[in-house]
Amino acid sequence: MSLPETPDRPTAPTILVGVDLGLPHFDGDLEELGLLAQTAGLTPVARVSCKRKAPDAALFIGKGKADEIKLLAAQTGANEILFDQALSPAQQRNLERHLELPVNDRTLLILEIFAQRARSHEGKLQVELARLQYVSTRLVRRWSHLERQTGGAGVRGGPGEKQIELDRRMIGDAIKRTRERLEKVKKQRHTQRRQRERRGAFNISLVGYTNAGKSTLFNALVKARAYTADQLFATLDTTTRQLYLGPAEGSGDFAGRSVSLSDTVGFIRDLPHGLIDAFQATLQEAVDADLLLHVVDAANPDHPEQIAEVQRVLREIGAGDVPQVLVFNKLDAVPSEQRPRQAVDAFELEGTRVPRLFVSSRTGEGLPALRRQLVEELSQRNGESQSERHVPELHDTPA
Repeated sequence: MSLPETPDRPTAPTILVGVDLGLPHFDGDLEELGLLAQTAGLTPVARVSCKRKAPDAALFIGKGKADEIKLLAAQTGANEILFDQALSPAQQRNLERHLELPVNDRTLLILEIFAQRARSHEGKLQVELARLQYVSTRLVRRWSHLERQTGGAGVRGGPGEKQIELDRRMIGDAIKRTRERLEKVKKQRHTQRRQRERRGAFNISLVGYTNAGKSTLFNALVKARAYTADQLFATLDTTTRQLYLGPAEGSGDFAGRSVSLSDTVGFIRDLPHGLIDAFQATLQEAVDADLLLHVVDAANPDHPEQIAEVQRVLREIGAGDVPQVLVFNKLDAVPSEQRPRQAVDAFELEGTRVPRLFVSSRTGEGLPALRRQLVEELSQRNGESQSERHVPELHDTPA
């Protein structure tokens, strides 16, 4: 799999491989990897899972399982193998030699999706930086012409510089240039944030696991037309709009005020560290926010693990202490017998009780209560005492 220059690429029959190393989040059905593959334009034709105490140093899965995958590829016509875990450059190279097929991992798959979806100048720069950082560790397998070049004119004999050294230096220079361009974008965003601070704007960022419905909620709240789709990473570039908290929905002196609402990129399990670093300028919106609306897919049975993964990334980027409101979205997709008994309660999030609301961005159910909660958060920020702020009691709900 190679990163495309355009968002269009032909589908490729692919075998998905997952290795159970005893970690609690192992996806035995490879459901999420399959969704990622389809999002990237691949067609999963078979899924292989195995269990190991530790990865094989040479082939990650061991020779016997590798032989099984090679036979399966011949039977299904697959022309690519995709692993759910990150592979080392040596493992990737050894597998390709053994299977005689391209082998890629979850990290490169996410990079490809980001490359397809990035639309803004900043987003493209961020993806390019992450791609360059990834490729720089795999030069040993990307080139076969590793012989030394001859010296230039006027040089007497002796070996020249290795091609791999030239490639590494060229990529290093490209990384440096991309970082410098991203630094300029970061300064521009910092200027924009300072302008909002001078206006006394209350900044809210939507965060959450990918495909939790953040962009749909964003559109429902601010009447925007941000791109939405039932797929992973439908939105990459941060979009900011003014959200008017009308008096009909709110209460108190702060009803009728406007706040700044930003829709950010979604998180996912094992999000490559290179992407987290590269998207620091975008994720800074979450770090600098006064409030995070943590959007959760209430209809997904794995939402507790997804909440934990989002919290891990928030801590990693320095946004772990930003106040949160949990918004359990897609209430319309929750079976009636599993619906919560009330639309608002409190949730124990890493030892702290935070407000939790149940909404449906598609039908509008629960959105007035969400607006009222935002008015309360705005009032709290403007000096109301903690005792005046309503935090509901904890209730056990089926959601």
